Amino acid sequence: MKLNFIFSTFLTCTAVLGQAQRIDSENISFQILKEPTNPIEAQNRNFSVLVNSPYNITKEDVVKDAKEDFQRQVDNYDQNVADAKLQHEERLKEYDAEVKKLTEKYKTESEQYNKLKAVEKIAMNALPPVLRIPSRPQLNVPQKPVYYQPDLRDALIVDNKVLASQIIIGGFSRGGNYIDISVNTERTTFQDNAGKSFASQPTKLLVKQNGAVKIDKNLFSDFEEIASSPTNEINLSAHEKNYLQKVINRINDILADNFAYSKIISTVKLETVKNKGEYDNLEKAYIYVTTNLKKMQAKPDYAPNKAAFENLNKGVEIWKTTLSKIDYNDKKALYNGKIGTYLYMNLIRLNVALGNKTEAEKYLNEMQEHLVDMKLSWDQNNELKGLEQIIYN
Repeated sequence: MKLNFIFSTFLTCTAVLGQAQRIDSENISFQILKEPTNPIEAQNRNFSVLVNSPYNITKEDVVKDAKEDFQRQVDNYDQNVADAKLQHEERLKEYDAEVKKLTEKYKTESEQYNKLKAVEKIAMNALPPVLRIPSRPQLNVPQKPVYYQPDLRDALIVDNKVLASQIIIGGFSRGGNYIDISVNTERTTFQDNAGKSFASQPTKLLVKQNGAVKIDKNLFSDFEEIASSPTNEINLSAHEKNYLQKVINRINDILADNFAYSKIISTVKLETVKNKGEYDNLEKAYIYVTTNLKKMQAKPDYAPNKAAFENLNKGVEIWKTTLSKIDYNDKKALYNGKIGTYLYMNLIRLNVALGNKTEAEKYLNEMQEHLVDMKLSWDQNNELKGLEQIIYN
């Protein structure tokens, strides 16, 4: 009877192990020539840029501001010293009152303790009171202001012409007006929240193609975290410089997606489930995607690319179809949350690697609907956060 029970248990464990899904991964290197959303004939690949911003800052302005800030510190120094002494006197009064209070408490407790007999002290496990006096407040006099030459590497030295020169479309010449770009941006606004620094820089991007509006977007209107410290502890000039560059980079990405042919050389991590027989369809999908990625070349009008994309998409369709079969509530299901996790991660990674941020965001949003049932590992959570940063920046 006992032997039969052990044998039955062994069979059950073997069955469970047999159902466990083994996920393997491979890094696939590939290169493609990404076509724009709005292809432009070669003879019309020219553009003009007009930037309207509050920035008109020169090197002389930065030095002038530094000297004015130093002078304000000098002018306020005597008052700051007086305020420090006044605050010190107030802390001394509070300190003397606290010492008096603690001394009286110690005296009362000592009298009560001394009245106890030795037997009572043992029974009550009583210890003699201890007088603990806090440290006496020290006077902290502010140091005299010292002028430091501003670090021009962190300084925001820029105007509208400089900003316009940083906006580009790969493969297009500057000076024509077939693509007319207009950028209106406000100055970076900072705010504190929960001990962290946040920034926003509302920016309007308007792009016309031969007079017709092609892009009309509002960017960076919402505040986003830029530092884990409050604004009074960070270099605001350096952060503003970096944030403004982020705005320019985002505009260039949008223009590239819409108008520029871009060569993508990338490596993408893709996963597959290895259980033989049960997941042959997913193995086939993996082969479709990986083999056809490797066939692609970053060449214009390269005929094999079309066939490679068509065959790659056959694998993607299998992944998408399988996602509709996922049972997130049953860990033992053939298509459970573990399978759903690797399929969503594959779809997000692949679309990010191909430069399809819109498609990647779609699968990211779908995955987030099921995250509570997926129970991602620490590594998966970190990778997903990294992919999210790429998609939204």
